[in-house]
Amino acid sequence: MTMSRIKAPPVARIGDPLAAVSTPALLIDLDAFDANVAAMAALAQRHAVALRPHAKAHKSSTIARHQVDAGAVGICCQKLSEAYPFISAGIRNIHISNEVVGPRKIEMAMDLAHQARISICVDHSAQVDALGKAAADANVFLTLLPEVDIGQGRCGVASTRDLLVLVERIARYDRLRFGGLQAYHGGIQHVASWEQRRVAADVAAEKAAQYVAYLDALGVPCPVVTGGGTGTVEFDMRTGVYTELQPGSYIFMDGHYGRNEWPGEWRSRQSLYIASTIMSTAKPGMAVCDVGLKGVAVDSGLPLVKPGQYEDVLQYVAANDEHGMLKIAAGGLQERLGDQLLLVPGHCDPTVNLYQQYICFRGHKVEDIWEIDARGLSQ
Repeated sequence: MTMSRIKAPPVARIGDPLAAVSTPALLIDLDAFDANVAAMAALAQRHAVALRPHAKAHKSSTIARHQVDAGAVGICCQKLSEAYPFISAGIRNIHISNEVVGPRKIEMAMDLAHQARISICVDHSAQVDALGKAAADANVFLTLLPEVDIGQGRCGVASTRDLLVLVERIARYDRLRFGGLQAYHGGIQHVASWEQRRVAADVAAEKAAQYVAYLDALGVPCPVVTGGGTGTVEFDMRTGVYTELQPGSYIFMDGHYGRNEWPGEWRSRQSLYIASTIMSTAKPGMAVCDVGLKGVAVDSGLPLVKPGQYEDVLQYVAANDEHGMLKIAAGGLQERLGDQLLLVPGHCDPTVNLYQQYICFRGHKVEDIWEIDARGLSQ
């Protein structure tokens, strides 16, 4: 007897009311999403800075196409394998904002370079040598951007001498091109105080400017300085140092970014939510929903109940594997069994990587469903 393969029903169907979406589900409020995409594109145009959004935030070729159609010059990917779905969808200008090491990764880089315009970060001469030799063998051109440490303390060279070593090493290879500098400081994106964040961003930009000035004094043009993020984009655009910026979370926002002060030129709207259902009210003063650790990242804090829903009555207080524990405020109604909640994730990027689809809604109706086609691609 041949066993038939059973398949789970869809999480949602286009045209469904939002309340009918099976939970847990990852939602995008299209009104807020569209506004965020358009506002960032307009901000970049106003400051004459190129926009290269970071696709590690959304991992969706559909979203990347929205960003490019709005004026982005291309996208960033953090890992090589992540780039494949975007290239398949026609996104052909991709910066790998990370270093790559090892034969399998070098082979993958050559494969990508045959199909798209690829740039890659380096911070060690051995990386340059491996890419230069492989590019010659594969008959492809690669653009390399030395990464400079402007305060993150993670990757990147920390001296002009080490930068020059990389620039000179790149020049040895006919198939390599020096494309400029990667200068990113992720640690300041979530400084809560707007003024303190502005000062930190200006300090980081000044460090990047010193590297550019050093190369300029040697007669080495620096065509691109790329970096920045959602938390500092409004400051980075005004420095005159960056030629392109890499915000990612701006299309969604999350609880962590929501704790920042935003009195200046830029503020995104929250567009990303997790739909959850209250599945148990057996314990007095407590409700249990169906979003736990397998449905939301908690590295930047527990999820929040969407403002305007039940946030004054229900507080998400603990995450188990499959359960979310919700404390009911004194005087709150105990019987909420079956209610749908919308939760704001603490950190959007790793939360996205837990899901296969975005259920996109406008008003109270499902308007579209987008695949998260780069989900899990971390090589």
